[in-house]
Amino acid sequence: MRFIRLPWRLYRNEPMWVAPLISERKKHLDRDHNPFFEHAEAEYFLAWRDGEPVGRITAHVDQRFNEFQGNDWGLFGFFESEDDPEVAGALLDAAEAWLRERGRDRMVGPMDFSTNHECGLLVEGHHDRPPQILENWHHPYYQRLLEGHGLTKAEDAFKWELYLDEALERSLPVMFELADKLEPEHGIVIRHMRKRDFEDEVRRFMEIYNAAWERNWGFVPLTESELKAYAKDLKPVLDENWAMIAEKDGETVGAGLTLPDYNQVLRHLNGRLLPLGWAKALWYRRKISDVRVFALGVKREYQHTGVAAGLYVEHYRMAAATPQAGGEMGWILESNEPMNQAMEMMGGRRVKRYRFYEKLLPAA
Repeated sequence: MRFIRLPWRLYRNEPMWVAPLISERKKHLDRDHNPFFEHAEAEYFLAWRDGEPVGRITAHVDQRFNEFQGNDWGLFGFFESEDDPEVAGALLDAAEAWLRERGRDRMVGPMDFSTNHECGLLVEGHHDRPPQILENWHHPYYQRLLEGHGLTKAEDAFKWELYLDEALERSLPVMFELADKLEPEHGIVIRHMRKRDFEDEVRRFMEIYNAAWERNWGFVPLTESELKAYAKDLKPVLDENWAMIAEKDGETVGAGLTLPDYNQVLRHLNGRLLPLGWAKALWYRRKISDVRVFALGVKREYQHTGVAAGLYVEHYRMAAATPQAGGEMGWILESNEPMNQAMEMMGGRRVKRYRFYEKLLPAA
């Protein structure tokens, strides 16, 4: 519990930080209940000073990730520390030693526990916008602590702020023209996910997710049990208006899963639903003003048809019909130039940069 509760002390004076649900963090870190541990192992470390925890980190080995990516990386995550290089160094040394004992040739992170979870260190945009659902906020000094210990940039990922209004329709008529041709010319229709059939809907989404992201840096596909757990966790926050499937003759060819930003609710709960958290959650849920595009993708063989344009246009229509007029895209790798250019072309504003670090672990 002290591992979970440490951020409450480290961020006690930071209004931008949003406390996660304690119950969710317990479940996520529980080796007996998180299906991640069906193919991975991890160790949790706490740094102590004068009987009080002052930092934390995990080290983990994900065999499924290693097999899929064809590497021998070890991973680290859940890094939190006081502004003290001695504390950070002790934590990173412990993680490195644990990974080296298991034959890992480098340490990469932070990932809590993979790129399918909260990941990356916030290095730009600490005060532009608060963190969204499934996104961490970090003290700015964390970058100095990690880089001071010899960790270097492996990859960066951007988050773009995008609001969908009439100006977008005027500036990108071709996108709306492509969307209009989607069904008559290609036989592709876009519909909204059905919450009553959510596990199967998430399975359809994950088919696209795995196909569209399999070549991405750091990607690892979810297992069947992880998929079921994801569906269970996402269902309470799903808004059918913002969850979309593109189909052709019953085949799923594209999907977009966008989530209301429930961090706007969590910031009022201080990590607990009881005794009054449920009432607060119900009240503040009605006031959610932004969304986060969790992921949007199209099978490669259909990328020429305008499916992505159709999904974007459906988002535009939902922004006009719901209280949420926009928000942020999920993180996009810096190396994904086409997507970053698309966000800029649509009038997006880059508001955050997350960094993945690495450090070689030569054999002793």
